[in-house]
Amino acid sequence: MKLLSRPGDLQSLKTLFSAAQNGKEVQLVTAGTTVDVCPLHCSSLALYNASNTLVATEPNLMALYLASFACDAATNKWLEWEATCLKPAVLLHASARSPADSSALQAALQHIAAALSTAGGAALVGGQIGLADVAVYSTLLPLVLQKQLPGGSGPIEQYLEAVGKAPAVQQARMQLLAEAGDAGEGAILDAFAQDAAAAAAARPLLPIPGQRNILITSALPYVNNVPHLGNIIGCVLSADCYARYCRSRGYNTIYICGTDEYGTATETKALEEGLSCGELCDKYYAIHKAAYDWFDIKFDRFGRTPSRWQTQICQSVFQQLEAQGYMQEQTMEQLYSEALGKFLADRYVTGVCPKCRYEDARGDQCDGCGALLNPTELINPKCKMTGTTPVKRETKHLFLDLPRLSPALQEYITKTSQLGGWTSNCVQVTNAWMRDGLKPRCITRDLKWGTPVPRPGYEDKVFYVWFDAPIGYVSITAGYTEEWEKWWKNPKEVELTQFMGKDNVPFHTVIFPATQLGTGDPWTMMSNISVTEYLNYEGGKFSKSRGTGVFGTDAEKTGIPIEVGHVCLRHQRNCIFLNLESLKCLSKSADGLCWPANASVITTTCSTAPQQTKAFSQFCVH
Repeated sequence: MKLLSRPGDLQSLKTLFSAAQNGKEVQLVTAGTTVDVCPLHCSSLALYNASNTLVATEPNLMALYLASFACDAATNKWLEWEATCLKPAVLLHASARSPADSSALQAALQHIAAALSTAGGAALVGGQIGLADVAVYSTLLPLVLQKQLPGGSGPIEQYLEAVGKAPAVQQARMQLLAEAGDAGEGAILDAFAQDAAAAAAARPLLPIPGQRNILITSALPYVNNVPHLGNIIGCVLSADCYARYCRSRGYNTIYICGTDEYGTATETKALEEGLSCGELCDKYYAIHKAAYDWFDIKFDRFGRTPSRWQTQICQSVFQQLEAQGYMQEQTMEQLYSEALGKFLADRYVTGVCPKCRYEDARGDQCDGCGALLNPTELINPKCKMTGTTPVKRETKHLFLDLPRLSPALQEYITKTSQLGGWTSNCVQVTNAWMRDGLKPRCITRDLKWGTPVPRPGYEDKVFYVWFDAPIGYVSITAGYTEEWEKWWKNPKEVELTQFMGKDNVPFHTVIFPATQLGTGDPWTMMSNISVTEYLNYEGGKFSKSRGTGVFGTDAEKTGIPIEVGHVCLRHQRNCIFLNLESLKCLSKSADGLCWPANASVITTTCSTAPQQTKAFSQFCVH
């Protein structure tokens, strides 16, 4: 039989010991990485039989297989405990972020000490060193070698020393070290360091009291189309740059994002493509994820709004607002399609903007002037699906009482915009909303695809996406860690910084903060915000819904290194128009990149950068 292992992987001792104890011959062969060991399972160990057929990749299962599964119940119990309790405790201790991370190991060592005391001190099972002892030994030995066992572990160290002197254990260890070559015990420590690093990377970060804890979000990209460069520049890439900076400074930082999947736009696109809403979201989530992966965006969590956490948290927020008296039920006029026999959601309606006379305004917002609208305000409204003129009918909806929340909200805005250094475009948009006076804001819609409203009589309605979507930041964090409240209800320890385009400003500086204040809970509220202008494409605004601009999936096809793409896009964050003229400054240097004085970017130097930059520039234009 053949055992493939990384160099120095002590977990192989169990298999080698079991083979020796049971008269089986196993050849140990080392491979460089887990992919080399077992590409399919990406395991650090793999046992193959004489026919070169994979038998097992889990070390305890390999040892039991070589023992013909004839171990007693006590040994089986210890093997299960070692795999599910001791090993996780050791890795948690090795990657500890606080003293509390060592408590599980302390408890595990006490459990071992108590068992040894009961058994007479020589072995865990049966009085003779066996597989249970080797399992414990192989997991604790790296800590012994690094002198990292907690204080007061003298009896445990003596026990492990005795296990290590057992002839079959010595033979297995010599076999392991022989395969490690000149690295010797250094290979053991290297393999353990890899495991500890992987465990640390898999653990969600939590705020650390007394340290600088930074929670970063970028506006959730809507999932009804391919992401374009305007979204990438203004939101995800900008936030990624800041997250990398914070991590490089040693700040305890997480970056949260994900796809915004509920609402009318999804229903409309699903109808166009002949898919269900769920199928459409699955399709475009994969496209978004692949685009951001290609752009090397380092999210801590890139999630989705349709989730059990979203339903639970969104409904809880609503119920708190209702209990605090900030919900109103109103009868309102809404556009109704007689051709379809149903009320039309905002984005099913287009018409002329009553404020700027833009001729292709949507029922929720005008892309011409940025004004938020109700469908009934549009001039000459038309149903997008049928082209017919809808009629007005009455229906009941729930409204968030923004006027009652205005005093507390204004206090928050005044204080935070000054302390957080909000960008000027953000301050202008926010002040315009507050100056004009807030009105009750409708938070429900006549749709099927969305978070259900937990109120009798509202079974056929869902929450409006812009009440629901900002809560997505919270629910995606809940998918990252069950202890999400340590990030989102911890204002004394956590700074929230948000990135977005200016069309998203009022939802993040007015509506979502008002929602948070209205619950009465101690929410972590946005302290810093970075807002970009629209990215224009040959005189017009980038738009996913209209297919205008350059899209993330196109960038990969150019063959241009992503580092060069990053440089171009970071520079564009300081510009409004995307055209060849605005990028000429990038190719002035003969060997590298030079920047205008006001550019705030991370530079990249390579011998072919000017040519690649020019190619990327042309790609951006054409």
